[in-house]
Amino acid sequence: MAENVSLQNFDWDAFEAQEQGKKNEELISKYDQTLNAIKTGEVIEGTVKSINKRDVVVSVGYKSDGIVPAAEFRYNPDLKVGDKVEVYIENQEDKGGQLVLSHKQARASRSWDRVNEALEKEEVVQGYIKCKTKGGMIVDVLGTEAFLPGSQIDVKPIRDYDVFVGKTMEFRIVKINQEYRNVVVSHKALIEAELEAQKKEIVSHLEKGQVLEGTVKNITNYGVFIDLGGVDGLIHITDLSWGRVNDPKEIVSLDQKINVVILDFDEDKKRIALGLKQLTPHPWDALPQDLKVGDHITGKVVVIADYGAFVEVAPGVEGLIHVSEMSWSQHLRSAHDFLKVGQEVEAVILTLDRDERKMSLGLKQLKADPWENIEEKYAVGTKHEARVRNFTNFGVFVELEEGVEGLIHISDLSWTKKIKHPNEFTSIGSTMEVIVLEIDKENRRLSLGHKQLEDNPWDALEATYGLDSVHDGEITELSDKGAVVALPYGVEGFCTARHLQKEDKEPAKVGETLAFKVIEFNKDAKRILLSHIRTWEAPKVEVEEKPKKAKKETAAQQAAVEKTTLGDLSVLADLKAEMDAAALEKLAQKEAQKKPAKKAAKKADDEEAKAE
Repeated sequence: MAENVSLQNFDWDAFEAQEQGKKNEELISKYDQTLNAIKTGEVIEGTVKSINKRDVVVSVGYKSDGIVPAAEFRYNPDLKVGDKVEVYIENQEDKGGQLVLSHKQARASRSWDRVNEALEKEEVVQGYIKCKTKGGMIVDVLGTEAFLPGSQIDVKPIRDYDVFVGKTMEFRIVKINQEYRNVVVSHKALIEAELEAQKKEIVSHLEKGQVLEGTVKNITNYGVFIDLGGVDGLIHITDLSWGRVNDPKEIVSLDQKINVVILDFDEDKKRIALGLKQLTPHPWDALPQDLKVGDHITGKVVVIADYGAFVEVAPGVEGLIHVSEMSWSQHLRSAHDFLKVGQEVEAVILTLDRDERKMSLGLKQLKADPWENIEEKYAVGTKHEARVRNFTNFGVFVELEEGVEGLIHISDLSWTKKIKHPNEFTSIGSTMEVIVLEIDKENRRLSLGHKQLEDNPWDALEATYGLDSVHDGEITELSDKGAVVALPYGVEGFCTARHLQKEDKEPAKVGETLAFKVIEFNKDAKRILLSHIRTWEAPKVEVEEKPKKAKKETAAQQAAVEKTTLGDLSVLADLKAEMDAAALEKLAQKEAQKKPAKKAAKKADDEEAKAE
């Protein structure tokens, strides 16, 4: 009875709630046992559940899935649902109860070890090209920034780095600096490994003379590199064209497809010499067969050197004009004085060797040789105007016309002036009148004169400067040996040092005018020796007792001669006739005074000897 009462009063609702709570706790415990135990800051592996533009949902076996920014997977554009990825636990539960994960930090925490492992095992890794930098690119490889040199991007030279930014490519780690944690990667190394096998296959089938199609890969100043489909060959600049090539870009351009012929190759070093011009006939074979020596031909100057100029008479056919064939002048100059690069010229064929493919040309042959009729145009005794071309110590070289030159010996420049060097008389480039003295046609030489344009004044001066005649002269030069004295009528005399002593014992000076007595007159040697000492030691009768009429005549003659020049020596000839009469009169006076004069002269010489 009592048991029935207790069952009636039992709280079934409370019991049921208690039992349900126990069951829930057991279920929760069992559920928790199925979840991974994760900790903040831990790196674990997860599975990609879904992908959108902003986020990647990753399941790590936890009660909730984690969210990873999609930007952290830029290096792996092939990421798909189901892929396994490493993630870093940033927060087990944020404010919204969401598990927060980071793939970037997971890669960074293990990246250095993985980079070193990839280098050691020579693994191929994927990398994301982030940006361009000096000399190459910055690449995200295994969570570490690496440097990709521009030369390691591809086997072909890269001209635009920007097209690679944002791309994901495969790389091989080639170098690591442990101290500075620098990493260098290469994409070219992967390509080269693939191409090496291709090169061996291609080279094994190469033959000299074989014609292949290739692509212009690179252009240098010495030639062009051609990609033959995995192996490179070089067309040297001399094998681009039969003509001269200053810049290979004149013939080909980058990425152009062209046919080339194999000239030679080296299987060991993988060097292949190619030719382009060999695909066309040699221009020498196309020269007209009737072309011969002596024909006139036109062409363009392509190269100039000091010794001559090369003229292109047809594409690939050149002739040399030696500088000696540019002018009849024997004075060789540089070819630059006659021609310029690019100039169109007409020339005469001097030699033609089709076997050796050589041709020599001449310019001067277009004009007649001026020495052929030299005796007619420049006969001995004819007068001409010439241009001073050069000096030597012994004379002046002048040019009468192109190819005709002559020498004026220094002794043939002036009758009266003592010329030590031709530059005292004329200057290079100036013109002067000359007379032909002698012709040597065989050696192409002319002997010319300048003083011969005028009469020899020494014939007229012989009477004026007779022995013992006294004249005023100006000292122009002084030396230990004596003085050079400028005398009237444009002549010079020389007074030795012992004959230069003045009566007042003062030294003679340049520019000083003194009286001088002629002690020697040599017409042939054109020499006048003077003495000043004899003008004041010897009796002055000779000077003082001259008739007034003779003095007047002498003064008049002197004035007349002073007005004459070397260009008007006819006056001197008249003067000579007058002086001859005066000389006869003077000779008679001398005979009368001969004995006393001799005694006086001897006495003067004795006193002079004692003084010395």
